[in-house]
Amino acid sequence: MSKKQTEMNNQRRAIKTRRLAGKSLLVFVMVVFGLIVIFFAQKAIFKTANGVNLADRTQKLYNQTSVMHARRGTIYDQKGQPLAENTNTYSLYAVLDHKQKSLTGKPEYVQDKAKTARVLADNLPISYEKASRVLTPKHKSFQVEFGSAGQNISLSTKKKIQAARLPGLNFVSQPARLYPNGMFASHLIGLASSTVDQKTKQPQLVGQMGIERTFEKDLKGQDGIKKSQHDNYGYQIPSEKATEKKPRNGKNVHTTIDPSLQLLLENQMSQVDSDVHPKVLNAMLMDAKTGKIVAAAQRPSFNPQTGQGLGKVWRDTLTQDLYEPGSTMKIFTMAAAIDSGHYRGSDTYQSGIYHIGNQIVPDWNRNGWGTITYDKGFALSSNVAMAHLEENMGPKTWKNYINRFQLLQNNTSDFDQQSHGVMQFERPIEQANTAFGQGIQVTALQMMQGFTAIANDGTMVRPRLVDQVTDAKNQKVLKRYPKKIVGHPISATTAQQMRKHMEDVVYKSYGIGHDFQIDGYRVAAKTGTAQVTDANGQYENGNDSYLYSVAGMAPAKHPRYIMYVTMKQPQLGSQSATKEIAKIFNVVMKKALDNERSKQKMTPLPDVTKQPVAAAQAELQKQKVNSVVIGTGATVQQQSPAPKAPADLSARVLLRTDGQLKMPDLTGWSKEEVEELARLVNLQVNYNGTGHVKDQSIKPNQDFAEHATLDVALN
Repeated sequence: MSKKQTEMNNQRRAIKTRRLAGKSLLVFVMVVFGLIVIFFAQKAIFKTANGVNLADRTQKLYNQTSVMHARRGTIYDQKGQPLAENTNTYSLYAVLDHKQKSLTGKPEYVQDKAKTARVLADNLPISYEKASRVLTPKHKSFQVEFGSAGQNISLSTKKKIQAARLPGLNFVSQPARLYPNGMFASHLIGLASSTVDQKTKQPQLVGQMGIERTFEKDLKGQDGIKKSQHDNYGYQIPSEKATEKKPRNGKNVHTTIDPSLQLLLENQMSQVDSDVHPKVLNAMLMDAKTGKIVAAAQRPSFNPQTGQGLGKVWRDTLTQDLYEPGSTMKIFTMAAAIDSGHYRGSDTYQSGIYHIGNQIVPDWNRNGWGTITYDKGFALSSNVAMAHLEENMGPKTWKNYINRFQLLQNNTSDFDQQSHGVMQFERPIEQANTAFGQGIQVTALQMMQGFTAIANDGTMVRPRLVDQVTDAKNQKVLKRYPKKIVGHPISATTAQQMRKHMEDVVYKSYGIGHDFQIDGYRVAAKTGTAQVTDANGQYENGNDSYLYSVAGMAPAKHPRYIMYVTMKQPQLGSQSATKEIAKIFNVVMKKALDNERSKQKMTPLPDVTKQPVAAAQAELQKQKVNSVVIGTGATVQQQSPAPKAPADLSARVLLRTDGQLKMPDLTGWSKEEVEELARLVNLQVNYNGTGHVKDQSIKPNQDFAEHATLDVALN
């Protein structure tokens, strides 16, 4: 083969090879292109990639959904002061990474660690040394936190820290509950704590006990949702898909608690608790006519603001603890015997010990007082007298009266998780025991309801803690909880006779309730002593194994208030149980009666609206009522308290004029008085501390407008 022919063959093979390679490359490109088309077609049709829904991912990238938290309703006392209200607390963290900068290039990390530690030590419960250690971690960290010292920070503390203008310090807010009075009817008001909603993953306040739990549906409100669209840079853009469902704030619950009486009761309870250290101490004061519980407290108790003491007793011992009431039960036994026609007070019996079969009923004085009348036996708190009365009535009649007084029933929905009463009533000895308060277990609230029949001439009234529920703006009443009569277990004549016998306990020379005499008032009362059972149901022995109590009402002729105090297993030593209980009963009952007496003497405030300021002040001064003018106008537009309110309610009357509003000097004002001002001129008030005003952000005589924010420091 010639050289020329060989070159031609090689050239033909090269061309063929290039054509084959070109075809192969074309096929490869077409396959790849086809795969790409299929890949994107699959995503376009099915909108998924690697198991991720692309439509949802895109939606989340440019569409944002945020929860708009509803404000939990406020719980108020009888005078409109908040007992539990919404607030925000803050958690603090510090950024240490030097790469962290703002959009303008300013540093957003801690630069001066020494200064930062000093500011934190001045405002938080943390030492300078510890703050410095946290800000200087051993290992490189993007950010650090400060443990419990950096949690639950108040708004005022947050502002103080921010005032130092320290870069790198950041705060995260979370909803919280403010209990401004601390340990104040704590188990009745209850506790709401922050939890994470499993659906929204957002923090929310949920009632755990007390009114916070019982009225959860009313208080909690309903969160809103806001949906919006954003561009690549995070800025919101107009969109038809943007929607907003506004939150519905919670309703407000108004209780029957009288703040002055509650505070006095808490103080007296703390004193007795400190003196004799009982295992449980309960007290309840009720308006006999209406069933309103105006003060109630227990020990052990807790501070819902700090949580201190919460681990000692979670339950409300006033409504959830069952106990044998002892001799206060004799009020019902005697009333049943009188009402059923089985009582003659002048009849006599042998006191000391009474045999029922092979069992005995002993008096607290086993030697007895000889042969005495039943009238005297009640004043001496004789168990034997009650056993005879139960036997005279018969168990069927006696049990019928126990049911008529509803002593074993739950009696109101205002209270959280009440307990049903129980009793042993099969054998004759058990039936006799119930007549003097052993072998029957009740709650303090059940006893209180029964006592209303004695105080109200046979009409039994349901105890209540809540007066009304109002809307979120606190302007419209949505629910009312009026007085409710729940029975007439005895006649008016029986009730009147019973109060006379209860007076004998206090005033007869042989009565054992002399410690409960109150100057200026006639008291009807009955003391009680009951043995306490152990976990196995066996009666304990020893000097400190009793539950002491008193049930009393005053004024005896026409009772306005009923009070019941129980003290379980105190360490008395040489001290008297009745004298310790009297420190609570006498002081609080007298204050309540004095308040009632003063109300009857009060004159209503005049209506000074539309009058010239000088004339209005002069008219108020005639009633020895001080006034504070808020504004520069010449005419009074509004007054607070309102016209016809009792003058004694007003340390001062606020007069709003028709001119520019000017802030008065609030120094020395109580929180209640500041709230009165806030309601009159629509102020938003932030409080720091407790007590009376020592400083205010809007200074005296400074101009301000409605809806302004006022920061108040209390001392």
